Amino acid sequence: MRFAIATYDRYLGIFEAFCHAGWVPMKLFTVPLRDPQFGDQRASIALAEQKGASIQLSRMSQQDIAALGSDGCEVLVVAGYDWKVPQCSPPVKHAINFHPSPLPVGRGAYPLPRAILENHSTWGVTCHRLTAQIDAGEILAAEHFPLRADECHESLDLRVQIAAKRLAERVARNFAELWRLAVPQGDGTYWPKITLADKLMDFSRPIDDLLRHMRAYGRTGSLANVAGVWHIVKHAAGWREAHGHPAGTVIHTYARALVVAVADGYLSILDSEVVPPHLAAQITAIQQGR
Repeated sequence: MRFAIATYDRYLGIFEAFCHAGWVPMKLFTVPLRDPQFGDQRASIALAEQKGASIQLSRMSQQDIAALGSDGCEVLVVAGYDWKVPQCSPPVKHAINFHPSPLPVGRGAYPLPRAILENHSTWGVTCHRLTAQIDAGEILAAEHFPLRADECHESLDLRVQIAAKRLAERVARNFAELWRLAVPQGDGTYWPKITLADKLMDFSRPIDDLLRHMRAYGRTGSLANVAGVWHIVKHAAGWREAHGHPAGTVIHTYARALVVAVADGYLSILDSEVVPPHLAAQITAIQQGR
């Protein structure tokens, strides 16, 4: 099968799986360089170059889709592409998307944090037909796995990547049959894109809620007001303990660690940085309802 793929390095395993199955990559659509802490596109570009596929960093257009069809592209594979993909069929007969949730639950741009916030016991990755309605196309196949009670953003992200590669291997080997037998999703849930407001921490909450919030956003950062200064919190620990301190009071510091009183215990902020002024202004506007 001749295919094009829209992805970046988080889902490099999907790209590799189709190549290993003997599919021929024609073109890679990817995104401008990301923060290397969260992945970029260099490995995907290297694989495309190795396979002789062309590379495009600008947004995919309807003209690009038409060109793929003219060049004999049979399938467009999408995984983690930041931009909405134009209508594909025709001229490209097949278009599929790998979505990091057990559809129809968790449609939307990035459902992983909410999977932890809502304490889901299982999670998964779904391959579905790409349609005009976001993440709602017929399902070709899925991979599911149990979640730990202490699952964090980073562990879930890695588990999704590994499951996505397994799923891609299965889809690549059995594409014609899975496409033919694809099953409609039915009713589902759409989870909106994460906002700054979602990341705000409330020290009046119980410690278990705050630790779950920290696990959900992990090193992408939660936002906390500590002694009147907004911090991006990337790592924290905590414990239950009776006390008489008002929530949000800094009761101890050591090196870079800050221990803050919460509703039923203490949160120790172990890795954080002060937010830049423009972000602090946005947070203030959110709190004032602007």
